[in-house]
Amino acid sequence: MSDDKTPLAPRRFGRRALFAGGAVGLGAALGAGGALGAVALQSDAIPILNGSDPSARPARGAAGELPGFGADALPCHGMHQAGVATTPAAHLRYVAYTMHRDTDRAALARLFRILTDDVEGLTSGSAPLADPEPELAARPARLTVTIGVGRGLVDRVDPALTPEWLGALPAFSRDELDGRHDGGDLLVLLQADDPLPIAHAARMLDRDISGFAKRAWTQQGFRQARGSESSGTTMRNLMGQVDGTVNAQPDDEDFAGLVWIDGSETASTPWLENGTALVLRRIRMELDTWDRVDRPGRELAIGRRVVDGAPLTGGTEHTAIDFEQKNAIGLPTVPSYAHVRRAHSSNPSERIVRRAANYDDGTESGLLFGCFQRDPLRQFVPIQRRLDELDLLNEWVTHTGSAVFAILPGFRRGETLGAKLLA
Repeated sequence: MSDDKTPLAPRRFGRRALFAGGAVGLGAALGAGGALGAVALQSDAIPILNGSDPSARPARGAAGELPGFGADALPCHGMHQAGVATTPAAHLRYVAYTMHRDTDRAALARLFRILTDDVEGLTSGSAPLADPEPELAARPARLTVTIGVGRGLVDRVDPALTPEWLGALPAFSRDELDGRHDGGDLLVLLQADDPLPIAHAARMLDRDISGFAKRAWTQQGFRQARGSESSGTTMRNLMGQVDGTVNAQPDDEDFAGLVWIDGSETASTPWLENGTALVLRRIRMELDTWDRVDRPGRELAIGRRVVDGAPLTGGTEHTAIDFEQKNAIGLPTVPSYAHVRRAHSSNPSERIVRRAANYDDGTESGLLFGCFQRDPLRQFVPIQRRLDELDLLNEWVTHTGSAVFAILPGFRRGETLGAKLLA
């Protein structure tokens, strides 16, 4: 211990401590009766909370100077948030929060300013302010951070701004929701090709949010690792099936009309323009009993061949299914109970954009079925009702979690995420 008696200079607290209501020990530092107003909030008062010089941290954009795909950084700015039309990453994590009772509109404005700054930094490979491990942010590996809001948060701002579809989905007869993966006021969706930047970003953003909300649930998923399959290969789920063959792509002519909410639909909810709706379903797979089904039985249940995902009516994976085709004894080649037939709709607007991922937490396995659309009541719900009624795959899957979020519109440099909602 040093014997130097030189008085220590007073430590300045940064915007994270002020906005979030203080870091651990802040109350003690100010004293029980201390006032936050006594602490100056200045743009040049950058805190050195980890004892390092901020100028020595990796500059934003520095990740691109490092070798390997871990250096890949995706832009977070634009008309739409990243993570929706972005090429699916190998790993993802959903984190949902419930707002504290005293988090009002003014507090939400502070929260979204903090989130905006840290999303910009983390996705570009730059450490947030007060990051005790700034080196972990240096390789984002195509990290995207997508922010969504639930009914509870929007109602807190103004109930008149809440769209009809934002809330719990209608009940489905086969649902067995466990209450551990349902709903939420705020959603953070992190995606990257490496789990390390996801874990680090989740921790940093949790620090941002903890003063305003408590964590409700977390779900982690994965797809095939980057480089393990040729680019553009459809993922396989843990049942061994090719999963997501029929899915709109960002360069499709009708993609925007299926996903992005436009001005014609936002007369009462203008804050949603250029945003979208996310439905997330946690689907447990009963793999023990599925393993007892032979290959022909599996293919009839799905309506596709296991080996390559081609429809039972012939062709390759992306060949259109001939639902009128009959087999040698005059029965439909694709049975009425097959998953692909129940999911199919003749209404072109009744489609969704899937972003599914596998999960395996050591006790159970399944699918985190995420999908984007303009209106879940008009797009997702009709599809799920048909599956709920007759899909043979229901014998081996159980829906245990359900949530709906409004994904906020994008933001440009110098703007704040969620500004239209809070205007």
